[in-house]
Amino acid sequence: MRLIEPDERHDFVAALQRRGLAESDFEFLETDTTDPKGDENFGLQGYVTVTRLSIRITREYPIGYEADWVQHFSHDLDAGVFATPA
Repeated sequence: MRLIEPDERHDFVAALQRRGLAESDFEFLETDTTDPKGDENFGLQGYVTVTRLSIRITREYPIGYEADWVQHFSHDLDAGVFATPA
């Protein structure tokens, strides 16, 4: 089952485009950590690992109830986490 919703994918790509970054330079991998035996109804949980391929910078962001990984990713973009070293 996919953890990343289509609107989150769209927002991820839009964040890259706003900063002039190529989508092809980034990849993300979603990992599901939802407890299949859990009786709590919080939906899916996990994390997404985003990597900028050209400079091999990787960060992980939580996915799940009230987690806004795209906002955290955008904040990291603004902070230069994924910037090419000078």
